[in-house]
Amino acid sequence: MSLAASFLGGARSRLLPPSIPFRFFGAAIVFHVAAWLALVMAADEVPGFSGGLGMPLAALHLLTLGVLAATAIGAAFQLLPVATRQPLTAVWPTRLAFWLFVPGVLAMGHGMGAIHLPVLAAGGGLVSTGLVVFALITAGNLRRAKDLRLVAAHGWVAVAALAAMLALGLMLVADFHAALLPDHGAAALAHLILAGYGFMGMLALGFSHILVPMFVLSPAPPTWLGRTQLLLSILGLVLGVVGALAGNTPLLAAAGLSGLAAAAAYLGAMAVALKTRMRKRLDLSFAFMAVAWLMLPVSLILGLGTLFGRAGGNGPALFGFVLVVGWLLTFLLGVLQRIMPFLASMHASKRGGKPPLVSELMSGLPLRVLAACHFPALALVAAGIALDHGATVRAGAVLGTAGALAFAWFGAIVIRRMTATPRAAPKPGAAGPAGG
Repeated sequence: MSLAASFLGGARSRLLPPSIPFRFFGAAIVFHVAAWLALVMAADEVPGFSGGLGMPLAALHLLTLGVLAATAIGAAFQLLPVATRQPLTAVWPTRLAFWLFVPGVLAMGHGMGAIHLPVLAAGGGLVSTGLVVFALITAGNLRRAKDLRLVAAHGWVAVAALAAMLALGLMLVADFHAALLPDHGAAALAHLILAGYGFMGMLALGFSHILVPMFVLSPAPPTWLGRTQLLLSILGLVLGVVGALAGNTPLLAAAGLSGLAAAAAYLGAMAVALKTRMRKRLDLSFAFMAVAWLMLPVSLILGLGTLFGRAGGNGPALFGFVLVVGWLLTFLLGVLQRIMPFLASMHASKRGGKPPLVSELMSGLPLRVLAACHFPALALVAAGIALDHGATVRAGAVLGTAGALAFAWFGAIVIRRMTATPRAAPKPGAAGPAGG
């Protein structure tokens, strides 16, 4: 039995109501537009940004929380029960997580951008509570998982990183009110490592081991590659967080090297999946994944360059942009291009309607516009940061906004096709429409 067949076996019986994952995906689509618009507004401040309240920090968190985390939550709620063959015990906590998390992201974005500390604190509390609900639901599902141990192990590391990230995040918010932390910048770096490479990164790496083979119809990559990547990733995370908090350059350097080794093992596993695939023609989603796979080691190299003063004066901003937008956002956009139509088709067929063709949804104009905007936006913003040129950053952010609007167009098409009223099948022998 292929990995795809194993993964999908009985999947329809474990589908959540479509409103659960798609409300998170919809929120992520809206925040995607908002994040690029915030980057347009903050363009002159972005190249030299290395922390502190203001629009660059708001744009960063609209991306990390509003887009990346919201998508991760919606995907995990739906994909983990399918992957682990363990349905959720209750659905209402997933709705609670949404109504805590999304208003919290809105409040945090406003509080950071407008430098309004009470709103920031309230938003941080809501976001943290929503993420705790998500972590508890995910942990409960992982505890009951019997198969796909590699994916479950990545999930456990992601949950642990999320808990540490939340603790540091709340301390950072409190530190804006009263200077409590001995080194705000060190805590912020540890927070970024936990968020980018820990919580979001481990979910992306873990799900890749089942989603990519499923997309290309290939056997599962060798388990030893996945296990090697997992161990090296954990080592890099621990060294990175401890090194950041201690301000220890050798530990941070060791973390970067461990991360590069983990990335090599991960990319090796993905290369095996692509080499052994049955589906020979790859669609546009794999252009996004390929660029994201390239940006993963580039982000680590930039981190090491910044650590040793070899990435230029704007190294911190360039490192953060390549990590969050180059690797994580680009990978997410590639995966969502496939996951959203796939789920929409399954839900439509479950309702008795004619399911929309996944290939039809994925070959339309919106995704071509997204690609035509997103990739140049990456290059322009990165160049603007490296050259300390705000106008170039703004031009890239405008293109990114156009791409985000195109992706919103794609999302609207998918949701409309999914929710279309099923047409009753004609009765045998019934006359066709007049006029032949």
